[in-house]
Formats: sequence, C-alpha cells, structure tokens
Amino acid sequence: MGDYLNPDNTAFEESVRSEIYIDKTELIEYTNRCCRTEQKFVCVSRPRRFGKSMAAKMLSAYYSRECQSEGLFRNLKIAQNPSFQEHLNQYDVIFLNMQEFLSMAGSAAELVPYLQEEVLYDLREAYEEFMRPNETNLVRALKNIYAKTKRGFVFIIDEWDCIFREKQKSIEAQTAYLDFLRLLLKDQVYVSLAYMTGILPIKKYGTHSALNMFNEYSMTAPGPLAEYVGFTEDEVQELCQQYTMDFEEVKRWYDGYYLDNLHIYSPKSVVEAMRNRKLNSYWTQTETYEALRIYLDMNFDGLKDAIVFMLGGNRCEINAGTFSNDMTTFQWKDDVLTLLVHLGYLAYDETTRSVCIPNEEIRGEFMNAIEVSNWHEVIKAVQTSKTLLEATLQQDAEAVAQGIDAAHMETASILSYNNENALSCVISLAYYSARNDYILIRELPAGKGFADMVFVPRKHMANKPALIIELKWNQSAEGAIAQIKEKQYVKALDGYHGEILLVGINYDKESKTHQCEIEKISK
Repeated sequence: MGDYLNPDNTAFEESVRSEIYIDKTELIEYTNRCCRTEQKFVCVSRPRRFGKSMAAKMLSAYYSRECQSEGLFRNLKIAQNPSFQEHLNQYDVIFLNMQEFLSMAGSAAELVPYLQEEVLYDLREAYEEFMRPNETNLVRALKNIYAKTKRGFVFIIDEWDCIFREKQKSIEAQTAYLDFLRLLLKDQVYVSLAYMTGILPIKKYGTHSALNMFNEYSMTAPGPLAEYVGFTEDEVQELCQQYTMDFEEVKRWYDGYYLDNLHIYSPKSVVEAMRNRKLNSYWTQTETYEALRIYLDMNFDGLKDAIVFMLGGNRCEINAGTFSNDMTTFQWKDDVLTLLVHLGYLAYDETTRSVCIPNEEIRGEFMNAIEVSNWHEVIKAVQTSKTLLEATLQQDAEAVAQGIDAAHMETASILSYNNENALSCVISLAYYSARNDYILIRELPAGKGFADMVFVPRKHMANKPALIIELKWNQSAEGAIAQIKEKQYVKALDGYHGEILLVGINYDKESKTHQCEIEKISK
C-alpha cells in the first residue's frame, strides 16, 4: 500500500464507525455498471460538506486490491447486490486529493509536476520492474505497467476543481492541469474507472473543454446519483426519530435542495443538529459569509432585485447554461446565481429552471452577507417586520398599510414596483420575521383559485391565528377580502382549526400608497 496507490480502508472504516453513518453504498452498484465501459468516467459536483469525500473514500476501500474490505461492507446495502463480489478489491486504485497536492506543491504551476513525482514514487515501490529507470512521465509509466500486468486502474480524484477555486488567476496553470488530466485519462486502456468529485462542474475552456468524456452529475443536473451525495428526506426523518428531534423544524432549517424530485439535506448540518440536539447554522460555519458577500456585491443588472425577491420567499428563473463553471467568468446575473447554486447557497429546480433560497440556515447567511454589504434598505425592512406582524395580529389595518408603505419606500431603490409580483415581493419581505412563527405558502390552491399568501402557525405557535393575504394592484383592499370569501380560500386550511385573519392589501398607483382591510373569522 502507498500514500496514493492502493491506500488502506481506514478512512472509510472511520466513517462507518461514526456515531451517525448513513449507508450510501448503493452508489457502488452504479459505478460497477460503469466500470470498464464507455461510461467509466463519472464526475460528481456538490457543495462543501455534502459527503463527496466520504463517497470517494468508500469507493477506494471497495476497489483497492490491497484492502480486505469484505467484512467492512458485509452489513451494508451493496453486499446484497450481485455485482458486489465481482469488483470487490480487484483493482489498483490511484487516489488523488487535489486539495492536498495543491497545498504541498506550493504553487499552481507546480501542481502537475509535484503530483507526477509523488505518484511515480508509489508506482516504483510496487512495479519497479515494469518501469523505465528514472521514469518521470506518469502516463508512460501507467501504460507500461498495464502492458505487462493487464490490470486496470481505478482513478479517484477528490476536490478536482480546487485549482479553479483557490488559484483563480492562474490561467496557464489551470490549462496545463486540464491538459494533464485529459492525457492521463482520456482514451487510455489502463483506465477501468475514473470518479471525480468537486464543487464546480467541469470547466468550460473553449478548446480546453477537454474532459468531455465525463458524465457529469451536478446541483443543476444530478441525474441518477441525486440520492447518493447528501441526505434524503427519509434518512433525515429516521434520524429525527432516533434523536427525538422535531422533523418539521429540521426540515425548515435544512431542507430545500431539490435533486431529481428528491429533497436533499446537507449532511454536515443534519449530523451536527442531531449530535448537539440543537438547530443552528452548522454548514455555514465552514465558510465565512464574506465569501457570499463577494458575489452579492457584483454590480450585475437585476442581481439585487433577484436576491430581494428570493428573500421574500419567491423563485427566480435563470439560464444555467451560460455559466463557465469557474468563479471569475461572469457575463450576467444568471451566471452569479448559477455559481451560488453550485456553492450551496441557492437551490435549483430543474423542472421550472428557477432558483430560491433553500432554508432557514442559508437565509440567515444571506442576511449576514447583506448586512455587511450595506444593503441598509433591506435590513431596515426586515428589522421593522416584527412591528408589521404585530399590527396585523392586532387587526390594525391602518398601521399595516403604513408599514407596507415604509417597506416599499425602503426597497424602492432596488425593486421595480410595477405589478402584483413586485407587490408580492415587498409584502413577503415586510413579513420576513413571520417565518419564525409561521409557515409561508405562496399561491396555495384553495377553493376556486389560488390564495396569494397563506401563513400557517407552526406547531409551537398554535395559539396564533392563521393569515390569508390577498393582493390587489390598483383595485381595492375591500375587493381583495371579497375575493377571499367568494373563492373560498379558507378551504386551503383543511385540517386547521382556530382563528383566521383575512388580510386584503391594495396598492394605489395614483396616490402611491397601500390600503389594508382585515377581518377575523373562525374555523
């Protein structure tokens, strides 16, 4: 065994022995199907702390021929699969943690030379008789070894994209690195499987889009690997039962990533919440909000509008196809928003091609970044949202109208206020603090139509009334109340019993003010 050639299975054994371990070994069934086929190139990109490295260590433990891993996998899901014995510990594994290589190399330009030197050292230890004296070319060495042994190599490359994230201006080194990976892997008979992980999808570099042999599975196109990196909702529910945690609250804090119709949770956050028995921002503690601030401060037309729109609980349509898969090449706001998807700050819906802020943990990180970015108008609107909610619960319609007027004035420099969608955004932001006590549902099917906004009290706030809010643009607040009744929006609250406040809000274009009407009913 070496440092890079056929490492032992200790790292994966530690994962299995941890207090919380979620069995993701069915990923191996997929990679087994890819092994020694035209589909043998697999690249998985996910945000940090989503379990990418654990999966890489698992694959290394399974494939490495110098490990005895049958006992380690015996009680895991993959052991029941017919392909389990066929590939178990049958390959020479070359495990490359590019983060480590980049750190040890000292510079981006030295990454490839240093990597070759280190891996060749391990190869000499195992296959010196098949290598040329003083061999310095890794590809040539691998070809010679394969020609003599006919034993295929499994390449596992973790954090493959770190040079693009940490050495953003080292373009020549990045290009040389891509050329090296292409030469190392593409059309080489010694490759039985190549599995790469990273945060960013494979870099688009014009003629250097050279790793096009890889099948990519990312946050915008997860494909069949959606459930294998990150925790599924069923897995989180089981953990909540085991640790007696309120699943609905855990969902509010950590849910929101929709991959191939699955709800995916950040493993780091869920594990720490269970172990500490406390909901908090755990994933975001692994990186300062200053990193998010950099992108929020980019002066792309419509970017601020989009962020404020999403803070209000809305979704924004984007074109993710123009993103260059790096952290420096941005043409317009959609490129920035797509990067935030890959970094885990936004969730992407493939069906609607739209993004949103996924959960409470990330929403708090946006607020932190916005505060240091001096978006005073947004911060002030959020700070006064508690007052607005109290005025609503006290049925003080005049104070509510004045509060929304103020929220509108605060955000006028950001939002184009010219339709009901803009009104909806301002209302959502004005009621921002209500999310602590209420579940906000937009466009809820109800009776004979869709209720604009419905606030349902959370379990711990059962003493508070539900809210049904109907919005009008240049009509009347009374008409909004009438529509709630006429279209029977109260039916949206099936299973809810208690007081309900019907809230009608209208914006008058001439006076540029809002009007509000509030009625209380019981159900």
